[in-house]
Amino acid sequence: MSTLRRGDEGPLVTKLQEKLGVDPIGKFGPKTEAALLAWQLSNGLQADGIAGPFTLAKLGIEDLPKAAPIEIPESGFKLNKLKGHIPDGVIAQIPDTSARFGITNNLRLAHFLSQCGHESGGFKGLVGIFKKYFSPTLAVAYERQPDKIANRVYASRMGNGDENSGDGYKFRGRGYIQLTGKENYTRFDTTVPENIIADPDLVATKYPLASAAFFFNSNKLWAICDRGATPEVVTAVTKRVNGGTIGLADRNKHFNEYYNLLK
Repeated sequence: MSTLRRGDEGPLVTKLQEKLGVDPIGKFGPKTEAALLAWQLSNGLQADGIAGPFTLAKLGIEDLPKAAPIEIPESGFKLNKLKGHIPDGVIAQIPDTSARFGITNNLRLAHFLSQCGHESGGFKGLVGIFKKYFSPTLAVAYERQPDKIANRVYASRMGNGDENSGDGYKFRGRGYIQLTGKENYTRFDTTVPENIIADPDLVATKYPLASAAFFFNSNKLWAICDRGATPEVVTAVTKRVNGGTIGLADRNKHFNEYYNLLK
């Protein structure tokens, strides 16, 4: 399936614009991006302004080119056992991500995947980036100004400049565990070959899993994961990831599922 973003042109962009209720001119510009961000926010999706396969499917845009089968790279993990439980596109990212960020055993991988899956709504990016700051009613009032919302919410913290700098929106939450803030983007930039600062959308499109592993590695979560496969350890990992125990039952369920599959 295709992925549409600002600067793209063609009949699929026209179809997207028709669904969003903007002028169907066939060119993805600022108005289309703002309308898409508003739609994603109001529908509880990750508001990144990019129309990926999941967003397009939710919009009912079905006549897209059929995606080629995703090849799963060779790995020391039994990744084929995860097929049907985790999207193939996520499984394909595991070997490179594991090598970069110290996922060296089944225990770490199961803890990691269970947290990522829950935080992203089943690896679908279903975490709205402003939910903790805006009620649904207030979000509607701001729905055409997502850039202004982010610039205000994230101003002058996490390495961002002030509200007028635009850093809040540029370095908004992306990836399966919402990499947020210029400081974190800058640190993550040192781990991948591309220039993440120049193209932060890569965190959402190419490195959603790697950015989450970067979070685990930076926050010394592997040492907690290594403590074992008990509910107490899942709770400890959850507290470090979430700041509390929201969704703990779901995280425990998926940890046990993935750990048993990987054995």
